[in-house]
Amino acid sequence: MLRGIDVSAYQSSSYGTDGLSFVFVKATEGRSYVNPKLAAQTRRARDAGLVVGFYHFLWPGNLTAQAEYFVSRAPDRAGDILAVDWETTSNGTHASNAEKDLFIRKLKDLRPNNPVVLYCNRHFWLNVDTTSYAGDALWIADYVSAGKPRIKAKWRFHQYTDDPLDKNVAAFESKTALRRWAEDA
Repeated sequence: MLRGIDVSAYQSSSYGTDGLSFVFVKATEGRSYVNPKLAAQTRRARDAGLVVGFYHFLWPGNLTAQAEYFVSRAPDRAGDILAVDWETTSNGTHASNAEKDLFIRKLKDLRPNNPVVLYCNRHFWLNVDTTSYAGDALWIADYVSAGKPRIKAKWRFHQYTDDPLDKNVAAFESKTALRRWAEDA
C-alpha cells in the first residue's frame, strides 16, 4: 500500500511529505470557492515528486458549470488525478446520484488525459449511491485499519483517518505503478 494525504485550506502549505507517494489537494467547491493555498500546496507536492490529485467538493445543481469551474482552476497536467468529493454539504444537501454521475462524465469529457475518481464515505457508498459509478476509481473514506475499508466494491484509494489530518492509502504496488495508471487515463 502506498501512503498519501489530502489537504485543503485547513492545512499548511508546508505539510510533511516524508514517506508519501501521493497527495490530493482541494481545488474548488461549488461554483465560487477556490482553495487559497492551491498553488502553494500543489508546488509542495510536485517539489517532493508526489503523484498529485485535485478534488472538487460537489454541490447539487449546475453540474456543467461546476465541472467547468473546477477544470478552469485545477492545474491541467497529464498524469494528475481529478476527484469529485461527494458528501453532505454545509447546508445539509447533497448532489443526487444522477448529478454525481453527470459531473464525473463531464470531467472525463473536459479532461480526457486525467483519471477521474469518486470520493465518498462508506455511508454514501452503501446507502446513498444507487449507480455504483465512480469513474476510473473509487476513493472510499472509512475510518478503520488502513487498506481495509468495509465495502465489497473494488477501490483504489482509502481514507482511513482524519487525525491529525486526512491520511490515505492507495492499492498500487509502487509509486511508479500509480504514476503509470494516472498517466494512462
